[in-house]
Amino acid sequence: MNLKKNALLTFILLISLLAGAQKFTVSGFIYEKGSKETMPGAVVFSEALNIGTTSNDFGFYSITLPAGNTKLIYQLVGYKAVEQAIDLKSNMVIHIDLENESTTSEVVISAEKKEKISEDSRMSTIEIPIDQIKNIPALLGEKDVLKVIQLMPGVQKGSEGSSGFYVRGGGPDQNLIILDDATVYNANHLFGFFSIFNGDALKSVELTKGGFPARYGGRLSSVLEMRMKDGNKEKLKGEVGIGLISSRFTIEAPIKKGKSSILISGRRTYIDLLIYPFLPADAKSGYFFYDFNAKYNTVIDDKNRLFVSGYFGKDKFYFKPQSNYEELKGSFQWGNATSTVRWNHIFSDKVFANTSLIFTDYKLGINFKESNTQPGDSYSFELKYRSGIQDWGAKYDVDYHPNPNHYIRMGASAIYHQFKPSAVVIKSSDEFENQTSVKTIRSYENGIYIEDDWTMTNKLKVNIGLRVSHYNNDKKNYFKPEPRISARYLLGNDVAVKASFATMNQYIHLLSNTGTGLPTDLWVPATARIKPQNSKQFAGGIVKDFSEKNFTLSIEGYYKKMNNIISYKEGASFLLVDDFEGAEEINWEDNVTDGKGKSYGAELLIQRKFGKLTGWIGYTLSWTKLKFDKLNNGQEYFARYDRRHDISLVGIYKIRDNITLSSTWVYGTGQAISLPLATFQTDPSTPSFGQDQSGLNNFIYNPTGEFYQGKNGFRMAAYHRMDIGVQFSKQLKRCERVFELSFYNLYNRKNPFYYFIDSNGSRNKLKQVSLFPVLPSVSWTFKF
Repeated sequence: MNLKKNALLTFILLISLLAGAQKFTVSGFIYEKGSKETMPGAVVFSEALNIGTTSNDFGFYSITLPAGNTKLIYQLVGYKAVEQAIDLKSNMVIHIDLENESTTSEVVISAEKKEKISEDSRMSTIEIPIDQIKNIPALLGEKDVLKVIQLMPGVQKGSEGSSGFYVRGGGPDQNLIILDDATVYNANHLFGFFSIFNGDALKSVELTKGGFPARYGGRLSSVLEMRMKDGNKEKLKGEVGIGLISSRFTIEAPIKKGKSSILISGRRTYIDLLIYPFLPADAKSGYFFYDFNAKYNTVIDDKNRLFVSGYFGKDKFYFKPQSNYEELKGSFQWGNATSTVRWNHIFSDKVFANTSLIFTDYKLGINFKESNTQPGDSYSFELKYRSGIQDWGAKYDVDYHPNPNHYIRMGASAIYHQFKPSAVVIKSSDEFENQTSVKTIRSYENGIYIEDDWTMTNKLKVNIGLRVSHYNNDKKNYFKPEPRISARYLLGNDVAVKASFATMNQYIHLLSNTGTGLPTDLWVPATARIKPQNSKQFAGGIVKDFSEKNFTLSIEGYYKKMNNIISYKEGASFLLVDDFEGAEEINWEDNVTDGKGKSYGAELLIQRKFGKLTGWIGYTLSWTKLKFDKLNNGQEYFARYDRRHDISLVGIYKIRDNITLSSTWVYGTGQAISLPLATFQTDPSTPSFGQDQSGLNNFIYNPTGEFYQGKNGFRMAAYHRMDIGVQFSKQLKRCERVFELSFYNLYNRKNPFYYFIDSNGSRNKLKQVSLFPVLPSVSWTFKF
């Protein structure tokens, strides 16, 4: 009897142990309360079990826990935390609504529940809250995502006012800019002074500078991923803004409440409309830009969702003076169009998949036409220039949560590129008449990846992955493996050391004379002659969460080597040819040379994302050098965008609920440029045509040459500037009104835009041209 009793007790104990070891999965979506907007990057955490996860890019989360009673905490920076008690006896689906802090006076996020960078395996990644972007003072009041990105450590700005950016020594083409999965090839309005992204339409902005996860590919230096708002599924919501040079609007509305919605957002300048009627007939000209965002999304059923989004924008400068007999007109225009169709499907409580179909089109056009109808002197001349790149792509991504220690992502992508580096057409009524064009270049770019965010121990967490990329062009195939690893090790409470290594390959190049990302820069493919760009980057650092003070500290060092980067040969330009006569086909490959580069440095970031006082302090110490066999006599030289020191101070202070004060101060070492240091006599026996001592044009015998101390051997003056702004909000009967007053370059610093040599008089003088003095701006925004 005792034997039977002992056997029964053993069996019961075994069943109890098995039951205790049983695990179930909680999954669902995290939404914003009041709009049903999905919330990516939200933390889901069991404090008692010390197990956590985050929602993916579409707000879906999955966490596997032992059976029994527990409490889950849902939180996201800027939102009120939610605690959910559950009795886990089977798999559960729980959808959570998070309430924005601005709608509640009670904020209860304890130190243990906050999102911590010390626990993340990623490094060199920065998330910027949209509210901060919209509060930071900007040039002429135009809120600009890319100018805020420039304020981050490791990111260098271009010339004065430009929205182009350079990350850890990379050029503007080495930044992968993504809007709802679609690549944006030229992100600039007004020759780079503003970006194409309307902050009113954006939901999230994330910049990755190193330690790239395997899911990203195709660029060497950074990934800037932006996601548009889905649209309010609960109620009609809108925003209208009126500024000095442009106006904007955003409308969100449910189509079927709680199930589907639409978002429409647009912006246009109107200076051209205001001044055009007052211009004289012989000087008619103008400039404008516009952009338009739209998105539709619907919940098909519990396991399927559909999103359709697009962006369309254009810049145009034109002139058409009028006279009796002569007709003269021309235009310079460029623009982007993107479209994305995405389908989310939930295979199980642990497996989430997204399928995307993507279209991207970037075009540049220059038109010039001149004709004269005067009797006896009639003629006509026409020039057309075209350039651009068009992509058709598809990608498939799967998120798999087998258990709390593993978060596996895998997927594949394919892109069909169509390049048009240059197409020139010339027509003339004179004897000289020529038509020249370049055929379209087609190529294919593919990739497959797998990565695992693996919690190996309580202290050690690793993101390890492999991407294999393939590229085909003109019967030339490239296969490139790209291993990636990023790891963090906890030293103590809220302190971690991090390290990463990433190999990147880039199969497209940007040809630029200026390095500033102008519309005339040309996108060209890797070929049998022009190899793909390649980089290897090592990074390491230490991070600390100061939970009680609500801010984080990170210090990072990096070293990056780049190979097969290309540049124009001396004297070449985007027109590709100087003499059209007799040319049958232009080969852009003959005008470029390849080389290598290296960049290394250290970065400091102190950031506070929420509270009455928010903002950050950023500092970068860096070196960037390039080497081309056919440039600068094969000697190494500093890149134009090399900066030894770069400092950014950003502060946003909420004085009262209806008054917000913000300010930025930036400092940067001057750009490296090429300027002659001296002139010298070349051959006194050879005459040249110029001004003699009497000031008359004549043949003179003192020709001179110029002496340069290598390419980019001269430094411009240091750049520094302060901006300040204040916002006043007032709740009206049917809407909220926000009035903003800001000052760009508050203390009127004359920063150099470019230098030139003034040869008037007996001595040459170096003169500086500055662009922007102190510029005040005002804007009104109405929210309903």
